[in-house]
Amino acid sequence: MSTWRQILKPGKKVSSKMELKKITDDLVVDLEGLSFGPPVTHVYNPLKYARKPYDIYLERYGSGCKKIVLIGMNPGPWGMAQTGVPFGEVNIVTNWLKIQAPVGKPENPHPKRPVNGFSCKKSEVSGKRLWGWVMSKFKTPEEFFSRFFIANYCPLLFFEKDGRNKTPNTIKAKERHPLLDICDGALYTTIQYFNPDFVVGIGTFAYDRAANVLQKTDIMVGKISHPSPANPKANRGWAELVTRELSGLGIKL
Repeated sequence: MSTWRQILKPGKKVSSKMELKKITDDLVVDLEGLSFGPPVTHVYNPLKYARKPYDIYLERYGSGCKKIVLIGMNPGPWGMAQTGVPFGEVNIVTNWLKIQAPVGKPENPHPKRPVNGFSCKKSEVSGKRLWGWVMSKFKTPEEFFSRFFIANYCPLLFFEKDGRNKTPNTIKAKERHPLLDICDGALYTTIQYFNPDFVVGIGTFAYDRAANVLQKTDIMVGKISHPSPANPKANRGWAELVTRELSGLGIKL
C-alpha cells in the first residue's frame, strides 16, 4: 500500500499474472479492517465467497499488457455478486466467457439479496448491456481481451435494511475515506500491472477515482456513460452511445 503513489513509467515491465492474485489477496485483507454502520446493514465481498470464478477470470483473461482498461464502480447484486466477474451477468459469463465455478455465501446475507451463484435467475441489466456490447464488437473473448480488460474499483456491495443498494460514493465520509484509500491503492497496482495506454471510467465515480489515482502518470484517463438503467442516457441505446464515446477518446474498436 505504501508504494502505490510512485509514478508509472512508459514501457514498464509487467509482472507475471500471479501478481493479480496477490493484488486481490492484499485488497481482501485490507478491506477486512473496515467497518460500516447504519444506514448500511449488510456488506458483501465477492472476492471472498466468489473467488473461484474470479480467479478463473484473471487466469484466462488477465495476462499480459492491455491497451485499454475499463473500470466500473462496484458489483451489482445480480452480476458480480453472483458470478465473481465484473459486470458478470450469469448467462454471458457462463456461455460466452465460459466461466463457471462454485460460489459460496456472503457473511450475513440480506434476505432480499440472496446469492445463488450461477443458479441465479435474475439478470444484471448493466452487465447484460456491457458484455452484450462487447459480444457485438468482438467475435471471441480472446479478441476482446487481447486489448481490453474490465475491472471494478471497489469489490464491496453495500445494502441498507430494506435491501436498497448503497454505492461507495454515498457511504459516510468517515467510512468512505479509508475505503477509497484502499481501493485507490489496488487500482494503482492493477494499472501498473497492465500498463495500458487508456484507463476508462464506466460512469463519473470510476472516472474521478481513476483520474485522481493516475494524475501523475502518462496514462490517458477518460469516461464513458454507465449502462445502468438508472442512467437515462443508457436507456436510449447505450451500445451506440458508448461506441461514439470511445471513438471520441481516440479508442478504435
